Amino acid sequence: MAAAMHSARPSMPAACPEALAHSDLVAARVRDEIEAAGGWIGFDRYMELVLYAPGLGYYAAGARKFGDAAAGGDFVTAPEISPLFAHALAAQIGQLFGQVPPRIVEFGAGTGALARGLLAALDGRGTPAESYGIVELSADLRERQRAALGDRRVHWLDAPPRGFAGVIVANEVLDVMPVRLFAREQAALLERGVALRDGRLAFAGRPADASLAAALAGIEADVGALPDGYGSEVGLVARGWMRSAGEWLARGALLAIDYGFPRREYYHPQRLMGTLMCHFRHHAHADPLWLPGLNDITAHVDFTAMAQAASDDGLQVLGYTTQAHFLLNCGLLDLLQVDRSPAAANAAHRLISEAEMGELVKVLAVGRAVDGPLLGFARGDRTHTL
Repeated sequence: MAAAMHSARPSMPAACPEALAHSDLVAARVRDEIEAAGGWIGFDRYMELVLYAPGLGYYAAGARKFGDAAAGGDFVTAPEISPLFAHALAAQIGQLFGQVPPRIVEFGAGTGALARGLLAALDGRGTPAESYGIVELSADLRERQRAALGDRRVHWLDAPPRGFAGVIVANEVLDVMPVRLFAREQAALLERGVALRDGRLAFAGRPADASLAAALAGIEADVGALPDGYGSEVGLVARGWMRSAGEWLARGALLAIDYGFPRREYYHPQRLMGTLMCHFRHHAHADPLWLPGLNDITAHVDFTAMAQAASDDGLQVLGYTTQAHFLLNCGLLDLLQVDRSPAAANAAHRLISEAEMGELVKVLAVGRAVDGPLLGFARGDRTHTL
C-alpha cells in the first residue's frame, strides 16, 4: 500500500496550507531516516517519528488534537465527552485510597480534562488526592495542561516515578505506542516497514528478525497458526511499558483504559488486516503514510500481553472488563439521577453503548499489595478471557 504525500482523499477534510507545509517537513524527516538506515525502517520507527519527533511529530507539535471537528480536533476521548467519566472513575480511585496513599500519577494527560475532573470528583466524595503527578512527553501538551490546571496539587514529572505508592492512570495511552507490523506470506514471516518509491513513502516488507519471530511464536502458541495472507501488529513497546510498571509501583494499582481485546479475539483468523487506524478531523482511515504528522495513528491493545507483562514483573491482575461494565459498577447510573439533562444522557450513551465506546474500550487493573475485590469489576469481570 503506497501513499503519496498529499494524495487525494475525497472523503477527508482538506488540510490548510500551513498544515501541508508541516507535513512536508515531517515527511522529509522520515525520508532522511530511511536513507540513513539503508532504504528501509520498521513501522514502529516510522510511527515514533510521525507521532513523537521533537517539534515535528503529531503529539510534539502545536496542532490541536483533542476536541470536536468544529474546533479543529481529530478525535475526542472519554474525559472530553463528559465529566461523568471522571466522576465514575473517582469512585474506584476513592476505594483504592482506602488502602494506599491518596496520590495519583497520570500518563499522557491530554488536555488535562481527566485530571481536573478527578480532582474535583474526589474532593466531592470526601476522598481528596493529596498530589497529582502527570508524566507527559509532549512539551506542547504539557503547557496546555499547565494553563488548564491551576490546582496546587498538580505537578509534572520528567520520568515515571520509582517506588510509587498510590494509583497510576493511563487512559488511551497504550494504543498510541509504536507497533511492529507483520504479515504471513507463503509460509514466510515478513515485517512490514516503510521505504521510498520514486521519492514517496511506501510500505515494503523484509524477513522478520529474531525478536519479531519470537513474539509471533508466542502469539501462535496461544491462538494457533495464523493463515497465509494474515497481517497484524505487535505492541512490543506497550509490553515493555507495562513490565516497567512493576518498577514504578511499590504499592497500589494501575488502571489502563484503552481500545483492545484479549489475545484470542485480537488475533482471530478473520481479523486479517489488524487494527491499525488513523484519525484526521474525526474521520477514520487506514493509510498511516498519508499526511505524516497530521494524523493520529493507533493500534488496539493486546490485553493478554499487558496482563502477562505486568505479572512478569511481580504485579497482580486485579480485574479486566469493558468500559461499560466498569462505569456502571462505579455508579454511572447514580450520577445520572443527579444530572438528568439530555446532554448527560447522550454522553452516558456514548460511554457505555456497545455501538460506541462501551464494548471496544476495556479497563485492566494491575497492582501490588492491594486487596480486592475492586468496585469497578464487581460485575462483568472478564479476567478469565485473558
